[in-house]
Amino acid sequence: MSVTVETPLAAEPAPSAGPPAREQPPPASAVPRYRGRMVIGAIYVLWLLTGIYLIPADEQAVVTVFGAVSEERVMPGIHYTWPYPIGQVYKLKVRQLQRTVIGGDPADAVLGRVEPLRSQFLTGDQNIINVRTVTQYSVATPADYLFRTNDVARAVEAAIEAELGRQIASRVVDDVLTTEKVAIQETVRQRAQQLIDGYGLGVILSTVNIEQISPPPEAADAFRDVASARADSARIVNEAEGYANDIIPRARGGGQQLIEASLAYKERNINEAQGDASRFTQLAAEYEKNREVTRSRLYLETLEEILPRLKKTIVDDQENLDLTIVRRSSPAQRGSENTSTTGQSSSRP
Repeated sequence: MSVTVETPLAAEPAPSAGPPAREQPPPASAVPRYRGRMVIGAIYVLWLLTGIYLIPADEQAVVTVFGAVSEERVMPGIHYTWPYPIGQVYKLKVRQLQRTVIGGDPADAVLGRVEPLRSQFLTGDQNIINVRTVTQYSVATPADYLFRTNDVARAVEAAIEAELGRQIASRVVDDVLTTEKVAIQETVRQRAQQLIDGYGLGVILSTVNIEQISPPPEAADAFRDVASARADSARIVNEAEGYANDIIPRARGGGQQLIEASLAYKERNINEAQGDASRFTQLAAEYEKNREVTRSRLYLETLEEILPRLKKTIVDDQENLDLTIVRRSSPAQRGSENTSTTGQSSSRP
């Protein structure tokens, strides 16, 4: 049997006329919990703020969340992502040209130390030559550049080296050393870019420059002699072509001048002959009309043409000659002059 004991209710206190009573402060055990929550909240806010990041103008970024790529290309500016370790930002200088060398670094080349296996290539005619190539490239796809391979530079070098060996092996050593250098550079750049795109390295090749092509030291003297002979041959050929280019136009000009002179001479002679024939025909017609008058006119015209050029001595009808004229002429002058005595045939009207 249970007994229930009832307790009397406490009487409500009467309202006092004084100021209101102050709130009771929280218990002492609740203060540490409150402060701990504030600290945790502040830390959480600060952690969230670390997700804000800035991409400079010359850079791009790749963002990963839980290790997977969430943004393949983030352009310059202010952005936000999940803070580390949930999210991570990888920044890259995509405009910066990177450089790789095949055949020895510059410092090694100055000291005469090169990589023998990587600098020696076999030509199509079974000659060994040393080649030093410098390649410049930049980032094209940041995500592929970061995560496709561990060593992008070595992969680029391998692609360049493979294509360079293929191009040199398809040419003879004389062409490689002289005229085919530029063609090899451009072909290697194009073909190596195709290989790199196939690998998905996220790289674009800017230039492939063959800085040095040289024979092995053991055969350097023979190659120099061949190069000197080739230079002499080219010089002689150029000199011959220059002489031909000088003499042929002059010969052609001289021949054309002779042709034109002969044509002019032919035309002049034909015109003169035709004129003489026409004149003779006209004179013959006039002679048939009046023979005496025409004969006299022709005789006088002939004398008018001949007599002015001759030294003349005229004798009158009685065959008298003025000897003073003869005396005034010295023997030397008389010997040198062509004298025609018309006294034997006097000029009678």
